[in-house]
Amino acid sequence: MSTDLAIETTGLVKVFGENRAVDGVDLRVPAGTVYGLLGPNGAGKTTTVKMLATLLRPDGGEARVFGMDVLKDADAVRGRVSLTGQYASVDEDLTGTENLLLLARLLGHSRAAARERAAQLLSAFGLSEAADRQVKNYSGGMRRRIDIAASILNTPDLLFLDEPTTGLDPRSRNQVWDIVRAVVSQGTTVLLTTQYLDEADQLASRIAVIDHGRVIAEGTKGELKASVGSGAVHVRLRDAAQRPDAERVLTRALGAAVQLDADPVALTARVNGHGTDRDAAEQAARALSELAGAGITVDNFALGQPSLDEVFLALTDRRSTPTDPTDLTDLTDLTEPTGTTGTTDRKETLA
Repeated sequence: MSTDLAIETTGLVKVFGENRAVDGVDLRVPAGTVYGLLGPNGAGKTTTVKMLATLLRPDGGEARVFGMDVLKDADAVRGRVSLTGQYASVDEDLTGTENLLLLARLLGHSRAAARERAAQLLSAFGLSEAADRQVKNYSGGMRRRIDIAASILNTPDLLFLDEPTTGLDPRSRNQVWDIVRAVVSQGTTVLLTTQYLDEADQLASRIAVIDHGRVIAEGTKGELKASVGSGAVHVRLRDAAQRPDAERVLTRALGAAVQLDADPVALTARVNGHGTDRDAAEQAARALSELAGAGITVDNFALGQPSLDEVFLALTDRRSTPTDPTDLTDLTDLTEPTGTTGTTDRKETLA
């Protein structure tokens, strides 16, 4: 395994009865980056994370974390990773400070060191004013921040964030994103699972799209966008009566289906362009010329790069059905009664 990889899997498989929740997943996650695992609900994201975090035993294939086998070297792997699930796993009856002190002590910090680390994290995560309030009185965004703070009491080499902004408002999501960027700037690798296209777009340097337990595409954002075409033509007509003619012209010129927008004078069509911006621009220019030649008056004509949303829809075709039992829960099976944080499974630690 390359020393530049934090995670490397080959043919990773997990089976639940007759269901292959993870069906031969290959991943190469560079160290020191945010790597996005993007997929619809039930795609196999959470099961993959559980195996990499040593919480589930793979039924096939291989998985290594910093060169260590997740089966043979499970204890060593746990010493270098941390996991935060969808919902806060800290004790809601304790204050923010008390939660961090308790976990820091369980992780081996002295009383003085635990108090210093707790204060440092509460300040860094903007929670100092709420430090002495019970967590059950925190907002959703504050709970996510205290949960992530708990996960990095001992700075992990690899942090698993399993849908960390589920249910948060836009402001809280942005705060969590800033925290993720800060964690990575300190050298931690982050494996981020998400259903949010904008989250992957904002944070991840590389993205794997997973569906039905398989990786169906992998690459940078630009590479994924290019894989489904170089862009889309957006046309706005002066006369709505000309839209049927415009649809026929665009279909012929672009060789692609035309979407009729809710606006009666608007149309959108995919531009394949053989994956290059230049070809897409030439194809779009030809379409505009043919519209003019047909006597169709265009008020606005624009060529835009496909969004990550369009890539996701094109790749998954919205055909996913729930196949991963662990993706159908709220991840409480990972976190109850007190959750997984720091570098070990807290259920095991407290037992």
